[in-house]
Amino acid sequence: MSIQMAESDVPIFILCGGLGTRIKEETEFRPKPMVPVGGRPILWHIMRSYRKFGFRRFILCLGFKADVIKDYFLNYSILNSDFSIDLKTRETTLHATHHDEDWQVTLAYTGEAAMTGSRIAVAAKKYLGDAENFAVTYGDGLTDADLADEYRFHLEHKKIGTVLGVNPPSRFGEICLDGNAVRKFAEKPEFKEKWINGGYFFFKRDMLRYLSDDADCVLEKQPLVRLAEDRQLNLFQHSGFWACMDTQRDRDYLEKLWQSNNAPWKPELSYAIN
Repeated sequence: MSIQMAESDVPIFILCGGLGTRIKEETEFRPKPMVPVGGRPILWHIMRSYRKFGFRRFILCLGFKADVIKDYFLNYSILNSDFSIDLKTRETTLHATHHDEDWQVTLAYTGEAAMTGSRIAVAAKKYLGDAENFAVTYGDGLTDADLADEYRFHLEHKKIGTVLGVNPPSRFGEICLDGNAVRKFAEKPEFKEKWINGGYFFFKRDMLRYLSDDADCVLEKQPLVRLAEDRQLNLFQHSGFWACMDTQRDRDYLEKLWQSNNAPWKPELSYAIN
């Protein structure tokens, strides 16, 4: 079976259950993945990015304010269509549909206070099925990385895990000196020789041996540390766009990119799978 043919069957686990305490202005009434960018939840943008590369099966790992995400997808067709409703019988007829999403979405409640590793373990127990590989990402990061290339890299290198590596952006300007003279001032440079976790993973199902459904299991701690110690974690390097929405300032930056029609992650979609 070709990699392309397998893509649509790979389940994408998206971590949607955190409290989002660093962006409290937005998360008082909704979970962080539902914070809008360009009038759509950032979660929608993440899912569209995956779909560009052929992935369409999503398992959303819910926790904090799970009902908000459930309501959004339960009413997705109504929210994005013209419809008629008989107010007496409540019979509803959809007319023009103003979306092209063909996603398969599973909404899995994984606990109010569960950590990232626990959420994956709980949801995978129920919904991984017989898939040999699966993806994991957070509900707050955007990238223009070629996720199909990362998946191919993952399969070709035969390790249990692959993580997208991105260059860390600086939150401060950098002054380059020649003696005491300022030679160059760089506004928020990227560190091209360093890599951080970009939050887009592919795993073999063997990864489940490293996880626990105990609520305090944090993916980024013991599971990934052990995986690296076992030399079973590869880095897929991406030097293009990546941004994480941690704060209101981050959200404003993403909104500005979208409104200026300069959003690098915005996919030109083609749903054909070869």
